[in-house]
This record gives sequence, structure tokens and C-alpha cells, in this order.
Amino acid sequence: MKPEQEIGRLLTQRKLTLSVAESCTGGLIAHRITNVPGSSNYFERGFVVYSNRAKTELLGVESALITASGAVSEHVARAMASGAKQSARTSFGLAATGIAGPISDESRKPVGLVYIAVCTPEGDVRVRKLNLKGTRLHIKKQSADAALNLLLRTIRARKRSDAQ
Repeated sequence: MKPEQEIGRLLTQRKLTLSVAESCTGGLIAHRITNVPGSSNYFERGFVVYSNRAKTELLGVESALITASGAVSEHVARAMASGAKQSARTSFGLAATGIAGPISDESRKPVGLVYIAVCTPEGDVRVRKLNLKGTRLHIKKQSADAALNLLLRTIRARKRSDAQ
């Protein structure tokens, strides 16, 4: 079973909802989630926030945070996931920000640097840093794969702890 299918099954079973905030993946995560029949039962909305202005206006990411850390950073990924969850009023917020290439527009940050984040119903945020290789399309696909897998692991871990 693909991660997005298992995510859908678990969210439906638990009556939980999801929103996503995407920069470097450009909507690929939302695309994969909505390819699953019945996704309208748990997927509330997706934000493609490619510009810094969009991150600030739609997700409430502080412009000072972007200036201090850069749009591609752990801090911004964390703020994007929290902002998506809060703005959409969903159980989970999932975010991805990175540099897909072929060149970097962030000084001293390499192509393939990606941060993914999940904000849980309790407001805890898990962030992962990735250093990916390949073409722009490969980096986008690997980023979406990693984000969906992080979300799936987070949902599964939450389910186990709820059962105890």
C-alpha cells in the first residue's frame, strides 16, 4: 500500500484531518493525497506557498524568521506546518520547503537541501532535514515521498501511544 493510501485509511478511521503547505514540491504532496479515493473525507486544503510573501500571508510565517533563517530552514518548515494546521483548522499540518534546483537561490545552501515537518493535533512539530541528489523532478518526488512517510510514521506513533 502506498503511504498516501495508508495515511488516508488511518485518518478516516481516526476521524482526523490534514492540510499541507508546500514550497519546493509545488503541490505534489496534495496531488498524491487527492489521488486516493475518499480523500475529501480528511484532506481539508493545500497551500502552495512558493514565495516568502505567500508563506507570511497565508500561513502566518513571520517575515523576520524568514530573513533570519532563510525560507529553507528548520524554523520555517516548523512554522509552515503549524501555520497550515492552524489556518485550515485541521488535526495535522504537513510542510515541505527546500531547494529543488538546478541552481540555489539561497546563499550557501545547496541544491537538494529540504526540510519537511509535521504538526500533530497536540501542536508538537517533528522536523526532518534532507540532503537529496538528482534532477529537479527527482528532488521534488523524493521530498514528497519523505514528507508522506514522516506523516505516516507520526500518525502510526500517535496511534500506538493512544492505545496505551
